[in-house]
Formats: sequence, C-alpha cells, structure tokens
Amino acid sequence: MISITVLGATGSIGVSTLDVLARHPEQYLVYALTANRDVERLTEQVVQFNPRYAVMADSSSAERLVGKLASLDVDTEVLSGVEGLERVSSAAEVDYVMAAIVGAAGLMPTLAAARAGKRVLLANKEALVMSGHLFMEEVKANGAELLPIDSEHNAIFQSMPQNFVSGLEKVGVNKILLTASGGPFRTMPIDQLHDVTPDQACAHPNWEMGRKISVDSATMMNKGLEVIEACWLFHTSPELIQVVVHPESVIHSMVQYNDGSVLAQLGNPDMRTPIAHALAWPDRISSGVENLDLFAIAQLNFEQPDLDRFPCLRLAYEAISTGGTAPSILNAANEVAVDAFLGKQIRFTQIPQLIESVLTEISVTAADSLDQVLAADSEARACATERVSAEVQR
Repeated sequence: MISITVLGATGSIGVSTLDVLARHPEQYLVYALTANRDVERLTEQVVQFNPRYAVMADSSSAERLVGKLASLDVDTEVLSGVEGLERVSSAAEVDYVMAAIVGAAGLMPTLAAARAGKRVLLANKEALVMSGHLFMEEVKANGAELLPIDSEHNAIFQSMPQNFVSGLEKVGVNKILLTASGGPFRTMPIDQLHDVTPDQACAHPNWEMGRKISVDSATMMNKGLEVIEACWLFHTSPELIQVVVHPESVIHSMVQYNDGSVLAQLGNPDMRTPIAHALAWPDRISSGVENLDLFAIAQLNFEQPDLDRFPCLRLAYEAISTGGTAPSILNAANEVAVDAFLGKQIRFTQIPQLIESVLTEISVTAADSLDQVLAADSEARACATERVSAEVQR
C-alpha cells in the first residue's frame, strides 16, 4: 500500500485527488488530510478515508474539528499550523505528498516533503515560483521525486524524453508550447474589463477551480506563474517557452523538437487525469475521466496571447528574466491584489497595476536562502496591502 498525505484536501485539486484514490483502495492509503478552515468538508473526508492525522491551518479551526470528530467517534488525531503541515509532509510512514495548498502558504510543507525525499505531486506552483533554485536543490539533494500536477506541466512531462534533466538542447527539444485557455475574458472588449465582477472572473469556461486560481486564469497571471514553474521543472529559460492560447483546453501543452516533431498530450479538461498519471507513474491507472471524443470536438483553435489584454503575463516573463527575488515579489503582490479584487476593494484592471507598482518599488535581491525569499515575500505583501488601503480610502 502506498501511503499519501493530501495537502489542501478540501480544495478542487484535493477533492479530485481523493476521488481518484477512492477508485483504488487496494493501492493507496490516506495517511493525512489537511485544510485551511473548511471544517465541514474535512470532517466528511476524514469520516470517509479515516486518515491517521488531520491538520487545520489554525488552532481555532482545529478545535472545531476535534469536536466534530469526537461526536462522530472518529479517532483521527488533529494537528494545526505550519508545524502540523510539515509533520505530516515529512513523516517516515508517508510515501507520496500531494502538494495542493494554494499560494505561498504551501511553500513550507511542500519543501518539507522534498527534504524528506518523498514523491511530491506538485500542484502548488508557488513553491517553485518563490524558491525555484532552492527547492530544486532540496529535491536533488534528498532523492525526492517531483511530478507536476498542473495539467500543462504534466502534459509537458508526458511529452518529454525521460532524460530531459540533462538539458533540453541535448535531447533535441527547442521549444515548450504552454497552452492557455484565455479565461473568461479572452474576447471581451478591453475597455469593458474595468467593470467585471469577481463572479464573472471566477466563471472559467472550461475548468472548475477555486476562486483565487480562477481570477489568476482570468488575468493570465496563472499562465505567467506556470512559465516560471516550467523554467525550473524542465531546466530551461523563459525564451524557450511559448504561451499558446487554445480556447478548447483539449491540448494541454506541447513539446517541439529539432526534427520538426511536435508532441502533445490531449484529454478532456479534468484534473483527475494528471493526478492519476502522477500517482501511478510510470504505470497508468483509471482516473474516472471520460475518453476524449475528437469527433465531438471537431475543431481546435490557437491564438497568440494579447499582452495588452493580459499584462500579468508580461510581468511574469519579466520577473523570471530578472531572477532573484523578483518572482517572489510578483507572487506576493498578486496574492494581495487578487484577494483585494475578490473583496471588491479594487477593480479587475487594477490587479496588474498594483503588481507592477510593487515590482517597481521593491528592490530585487539574490534568492540564495529561504530567509531572503520569505523576506521579499513579506515586504511585497506589506507594500501591496498599503497600496490597497490607499485605494480604498480614495
């Protein structure tokens, strides 16, 4: 039996992961489930999967969970905070860790899993965005396995030769084609973006996702973060990554070779496919996803991204090209900006404006230690929060 910890069990990736695991009870054992503050859903999951541990982000939520489980006569031990998350990510009994906590909050437990030499199923792109070099060094030094869960990076992984770590040029790869749906505002007149609502931004045309990542998709910051993640995962530079807007979300990404070949991974837009792939790799297991019907799709479209419409994508390319703490600053400012937009404190079009202003104000330093990364993250959040407050007071 393979023992697995699911970080972020109540989010969309966590729920999909548990759906796949439930289809293969003879192969996988759930060791721990974690959540932010959704006590109700985590209670249901604990009852179903009976993990040894459950972890909540804070002590008050943990106390509520303890009460819920006690009334149900469930003996799962409840932990809380970063310490609890790191404990269930690095425990000797754990084989795999699904890293699906959204945002910078997922960095420390994901890093703990890498340091403990686990198979890390990486859905938390921010871990690599913030600490790419440091994270990859921990993976290498501790013999961890890093398998991507984002549908795009998983598609690239499936389309790459296994020895790509020796360098893309050495294995004949000359470009990564990273697909993007274009989100809900791909064709909306730019002058109307100023007035879009959080609910509109969260109404993704193809994928069911949480609100934060849905807004990131609408601004294409999600794709920008994926560009940064791909640079680290596939040992390449941003110049070799081309974003391709593909509205149908059927081709999840492609790899272009020197001989003119382009290898692509196709499938229905359902996260259970990459989750099942990473769980079973190098084997294959059923994911519960329906087979792709090419006759029903009939047509696939491709467009170049419009950087006037999606300035966040430009900012992400600039951040990874700058290097150092620039990606950490970008990510932190974006998290604050998206939260402010969802709270109706700023407008949709102010998200990239706020991020760019923070990137301009804060000095970029080397990212040679975790302390430097976390300091840049903290400074960027404080700067972004101050700017949101100033906007609210206008």
